[in-house]
Amino acid sequence: MENQEDNLFKNVISHAKEYGFIFPSSEIYDGLSAVYDYGQNGSELKNNIKEYWWKFMTLLHDNIVGIDAAIFMHPTTWKASGHVDAFNDPMIDNKDSKKRYRADQLIEGVIEKLEEKIEKEIEKASKRFENFDRAMFLSTNARVVEYQKKIDDINARMKDALGRGDMADLKQLIIDLEIADPISGTKNWTEVRQFNLMFSTEMGSVADDANKIYLRPETAQGIFVNFLNVQKTGRMKIPFGIAQIGKAFRNEIVARQFIFRMREFEQMEMQFFVKPGEEMKWYEYWKEKRLQWHQALGLGSENYRYHDHLNLAHYANAACDIQFNFPMGFRELEGIHSRTDFDLKSHEKYSGKKLQYFDSEDNQNYIPYVVETSVGLDRMFLSVLATSYKEEKLEDGSERVVLKIPAALAPNKVAILPLMKKDGLPEKAHEIMDLLKFDFRCFYEEKDAIGKRYRRQDAIGTPYCITIDHQTLTDNTVTIRDRDTMKQERVSIPSVKSIIQDSVSMAGLLKKI
Repeated sequence: MENQEDNLFKNVISHAKEYGFIFPSSEIYDGLSAVYDYGQNGSELKNNIKEYWWKFMTLLHDNIVGIDAAIFMHPTTWKASGHVDAFNDPMIDNKDSKKRYRADQLIEGVIEKLEEKIEKEIEKASKRFENFDRAMFLSTNARVVEYQKKIDDINARMKDALGRGDMADLKQLIIDLEIADPISGTKNWTEVRQFNLMFSTEMGSVADDANKIYLRPETAQGIFVNFLNVQKTGRMKIPFGIAQIGKAFRNEIVARQFIFRMREFEQMEMQFFVKPGEEMKWYEYWKEKRLQWHQALGLGSENYRYHDHLNLAHYANAACDIQFNFPMGFRELEGIHSRTDFDLKSHEKYSGKKLQYFDSEDNQNYIPYVVETSVGLDRMFLSVLATSYKEEKLEDGSERVVLKIPAALAPNKVAILPLMKKDGLPEKAHEIMDLLKFDFRCFYEEKDAIGKRYRRQDAIGTPYCITIDHQTLTDNTVTIRDRDTMKQERVSIPSVKSIIQDSVSMAGLLKKI
């Protein structure tokens, strides 16, 4: 099963490059580790995902507005946010393989295996007993109780070591759990060291500490420092949200798995400001709404699940991930966090400026609490690309590779294909393209046999192909082909626009939420 998943992932990566979705960055110079460029089709798909998120946030919610904050920020911003002192990952190397790992992720791998064992026991028991009670089984089955105790003990010890910054105890936990390097198979580890994830640079002409600034490791702080600007100029009333899409940069210890974990990536974040004491209500609200947003894409509800955080960040009182079933298994796609008032309170302290909201209904000032939703755009891209990739065997014995991308997100919505490059067919095809190109992104192609062109459009994920033939010149009809069913239908040219619109509309996708 793992080999099948590995092969699928390799095929998706190869397909992404071959068809203009994603290229290794600086490839002519042998590339740059964990940095990628989005090609002509990838940039269109990426922009469509952005549009889907942005419209959901800012059009469907009249109390959410968007901003675009700068990447460079005053360095004290990152002192106030805790990134200068605490934005570290525990790093460990295997002396034999020379590979570097995050110590906490090695330990979490052990926890995941124990959780998988629990799920297998539950699955076996549920098949044996007709009236299976999951809660009772978890609390009474000796083997499951033992597994859960191990998980709790490991989590408690890891959380304690990380909280105290005790890297020696973290290494001892790795030794006690007998964790081996997956490559060398040995347990020959270095000491655990803290590794700050922020990229730094200098601003101005003098390179000294006074001019040291950082590439932002997250987009959220640009929202927090603009809280009052947006609230006052927009006359916003609590509760309200501020949304942003933007680049972030992290010097990851281990950046791997294609675009899943990169050093330069893009986030889609929304910070929702609420009255203190109401944060848990809104936390549950946004958990549900964000899952609905994902599921509306039709990638399969079984591919999503919630994962509550056991180890909360210092600023949070609740946190969970929406995980997606990527080719390498369930991994974080989006985080929903109740951040309390930590960020605004800290920026108020470091800046000396009041960052409070006057509630006219209660006649009082207070620092709002914040509920955050944060989704990685690149991970969203990977979830859509990997799930849409299909290798199909057809009834005639042939095969095709098709990207069944949700139609509203597809890079091109329609391909215009004259059957031949003569007899006035290209001219007619361009007339049709002129009718459609202001409403849909169209792709024109006249090279090769029509069957080969269909296959290319399938591989790119184009929902519809329109073929112009000699009959078109006599009765003003064309053949429209559906990507998913491959069904072909003869329709009049005036009806083409409405047929396509019904399927590829972003508004239609948003209405499913």
